[in-house]
Amino acid sequence: MRMGEGVEWGLHCCVTLGWLSDEAPVSIRRLAGWFDLPQEYLKKRLQALAKAGILTSSPGARGGWSLAGPPERITVMDVVTALEGATDAFRCAEIRQRGEGGRGAGQEFAHPCGISVVMRGAELAWRRELASHTIADLMARSPSGAARARRNYLSMPG
Repeated sequence: MRMGEGVEWGLHCCVTLGWLSDEAPVSIRRLAGWFDLPQEYLKKRLQALAKAGILTSSPGARGGWSLAGPPERITVMDVVTALEGATDAFRCAEIRQRGEGGRGAGQEFAHPCGISVVMRGAELAWRRELASHTIADLMARSPSGAARARRNYLSMPG
């Protein structure tokens, strides 16, 4: 399974905004500068997170981005779904029922094919794993000093 780089961007921004919840909102310019990302592309990712209810934005000179709720309630799967969509990674097209192989074989198709079962199980395990981790968990797993470095840079004027 391949995810776009926007997932990494979104997760890092959520972790950063979790650390800065006392000082939020944080401007898009500051977030893009901290991570050396193109501001307009990052803005699109953050807008998708806001549409999903993960972030909020406030307009104006002192506006910016904040987490919409506590980091303990936002899962990694929430962020992935907001940025990548909820579409299943594997879709069984039942090709075994096409062509010569599918002619006259009725009982064989009474149950889902083994490939579909295995792929669906793997995807469910992946989704469960991502849903079991929150932004707060990611914050706790970050290197010591990461929060302080971000707070120092992102809370500076300018």
